[in-house]
Amino acid sequence: MTDTIKQKLLEIEQSENIKICYACESGSRAWGFPSPDSDFDVRFIYTRSVKQYLSIIEMPDTVGLPVNEILDIGGWDLKKSLKLFLKSNAPLYEWLQSPIVYYQSETFLKELQLLMPRYFSLRAGGNHYLSMAHNTLRDDLQKEEVKLKRYFYALRPALACLWIIEKQTLPPMEFDKLRVLITDNAIQKSIDELMDIKLVADEKTMITPVHLLNDWLTAILNYCKEQVPLLPSLLQKPDELDDLFRKHVK
Repeated sequence: MTDTIKQKLLEIEQSENIKICYACESGSRAWGFPSPDSDFDVRFIYTRSVKQYLSIIEMPDTVGLPVNEILDIGGWDLKKSLKLFLKSNAPLYEWLQSPIVYYQSETFLKELQLLMPRYFSLRAGGNHYLSMAHNTLRDDLQKEEVKLKRYFYALRPALACLWIIEKQTLPPMEFDKLRVLITDNAIQKSIDELMDIKLVADEKTMITPVHLLNDWLTAILNYCKEQVPLLPSLLQKPDELDDLFRKHVK
């Protein structure tokens, strides 16, 4: 599948007249809890020519292919990406940490990664992950039967928020790295049991609610709700990002 993805990225470059700077996996495969039938969520950052950026006609700031059951491929223009980087867009910061990279230019990724610790706003990131986890717990995990995968869509952001609060740093993307924050062996065992099922179950698998995890999530999110407003709010000047944009324009 990697070869297919790389070929699709090359086709997008040619058909859209763009240059891809970086492409990675962004979904459950990168997070570390894929199902056998999980699709591939490919995300990329691209640039256009100086001539296109200087046109009075605005160019689209996203491109991609139609989504199917196997592939979801889409990308953001470099200018859009850097604007979101400045705003501490959490999904973008995750892409830049992905353990599955399909393409990267020689220096682009390293240059952005060096800026990440200084540009990431702890409060903005905390609010993002807190909202994700809270909404999933409230909307998806309170029924008589729930989708198995939704537990991981609540656990991962809850732990990312907790990481930001406790470590005051950008959280890692991968679930296994976030799990080190859990000190309760019963919670770890419960998660292991769900992981074992998810490795062989399809994306639509339903289970009865795990009340132990629901209670733990509720307690953690209540704690995070109190702590996130106390986190520092950061907004850097765009100068370094402007320089990076000018350097990497196609």
